[in-house]
Amino acid sequence: MTQDEIIEMARQAGFFVKDSEAYSPSVQEDHELTPYLETFAKLVAEAEREACAAICDELHKARVGKDNYFAFAANAIRELRAKQ
Repeated sequence: MTQDEIIEMARQAGFFVKDSEAYSPSVQEDHELTPYLETFAKLVAEAEREACAAICDELHKARVGKDNYFAFAANAIRELRAKQ
């Protein structure tokens, strides 16, 4: 995962982003960050699952015509998001 991807996920989670740096979502010193961190963690997990599923897709394409479970694995990984 690149720094740009991480910064974009921080932006999506509600953090303030300026000059490729992520900051607290609020200027208040005692602002609760837990909801933003939870959202950020979910975005990171989703990106990692998709990366794993994409690898399975590529392995499936490489074994076309042969019995394999790579497509099944890719779909199972992607279904995790729907369950959360």
